Amino acid sequence: MTKLKDKVAVITGGSTGIGLATAKTFLAEGAKVIITGRTQATLDAAAAEINDPNLTAITSDTSKLEDINTLVEKVTTQFGKVDVLFANAGIAWFAPIEASDEVFFDAQFNTNVKGLFFTIQKFLPIFNDGGTIVLNASAVIHKGFVNSSVYAATKGAVRSFARTLSAELAPRKIRVNVVSPGPIETPIYGKMGMTEEQLNGMATGMIEMVPLKRFGASEEVAKAVLFLASTDSSYIAGEEILVDGGIATI
Repeated sequence: MTKLKDKVAVITGGSTGIGLATAKTFLAEGAKVIITGRTQATLDAAAAEINDPNLTAITSDTSKLEDINTLVEKVTTQFGKVDVLFANAGIAWFAPIEASDEVFFDAQFNTNVKGLFFTIQKFLPIFNDGGTIVLNASAVIHKGFVNSSVYAATKGAVRSFARTLSAELAPRKIRVNVVSPGPIETPIYGKMGMTEEQLNGMATGMIEMVPLKRFGASEEVAKAVLFLASTDSSYIAGEEILVDGGIATI
């Protein structure tokens, strides 16, 4: 497969879940892929699992601007230019407003909004005209899900970026689009600080809300990201694809 043949693609948060599945998909389509992650251990595990010479793994925390600067410097030195950016890194914490403090708020906005915005900004000088940027938002922006006020707000900002940045980058023919997953089987649920009983209860409740009555797979989201990253979507800009089993629209 050659939809991304010889393209250089950066995937933030690419060591697990949707990012990892997308890295595998991009590599299968001929891309040279750079993945980032906050811990060397998860990056090493991802690299060992993929085992492809066209994969480069770089430790980088999207919430830290100095890490973003270092990432861009390393990519510039090794590859020179970038054709595709999948701004995927993000965190998801859920709590009622009464239990949400400043740390809870700032952590999500620093990664999901500030980090994403400055990742795009810092890569633009080495971004090839005609390239593609895909942002990872969420189906939660379309409904009022309980306990998701902060997380949903961050993802609403991500959806807005696709519109405004598409307008700004149109002269360079850089397209910016969004993929918005619903309930997907990824390791992110284990990072929410919930007990196994709470997680199981949440999963059961989610499945009941999804018209297709199941969680999605990371590979299903990766296919949508590939579509938006490739010339298959050459006349699509500022758009959003929901990969959510119908939870946001049915």
